[in-house]
Amino acid sequence: MNSKIKPSIVFVHGIWADGSSFSKVIPHLQADGHEVIAAQYGLDTLAGDVAAVKGTLARVGGPVILVGHSYGGTVITAAGTDPRVAGLIYIAALAPDADETSQSQQAKFPVTDVFAHIEVTDGRVWMKPSGIECFAGDLTPQEQRLVWATHAAPAADLFNQKVEGTAWRSKPNWYIVATQDRTVQPELERFLAKRMHAGTFEIDSSHVPMLSQPDLVLDVIHKAASAVQKNMAA
Repeated sequence: MNSKIKPSIVFVHGIWADGSSFSKVIPHLQADGHEVIAAQYGLDTLAGDVAAVKGTLARVGGPVILVGHSYGGTVITAAGTDPRVAGLIYIAALAPDADETSQSQQAKFPVTDVFAHIEVTDGRVWMKPSGIECFAGDLTPQEQRLVWATHAAPAADLFNQKVEGTAWRSKPNWYIVATQDRTVQPELERFLAKRMHAGTFEIDSSHVPMLSQPDLVLDVIHKAASAVQKNMAA
């Protein structure tokens, strides 16, 4: 491979925040010469979401760095086994091992505040307006309202589903821990980062650091991209 080619960046969203949650970092990466795309999928089944991400990989050139937020970490853990993927970045994300689900990881840690502000209706898990403070408490009130208005509700059984593939066991990986997270336990994030032997960065942020502290998230992505390029040249 040509080591001068910058890795493409594929963003993989979680629940309650779709691909638009990366809007503050995408333009900067594009200006820096990266091909960038945010995968969008239905949160109906884990297998369907993984397939959608693998399909998105074909829309950009390789090598690719997958960036997964929250539940998106579960998705990139499976989708990242694709040979086009050269690295993984987890943002306040889940990262299951082969015998785990999204839910089983979280069950080992205390329930976070946001789950007192949900409603299951028509088979989907919706966040009540009162939950946005737990999800994105360090955004402005206007930004919080926008995130809630565009939030993506998952199927009620999504977090209990499994798909084969544990990419972090074989691919370089980085982890951003959101130390003020009230959606995914920061202690869980630190545990997962340590288990993966990830390059770890702690950010004083809510669950959405790519919106509240985009410059710091960009710095991590640039570090990962540089490392992938060096690996290509080796």
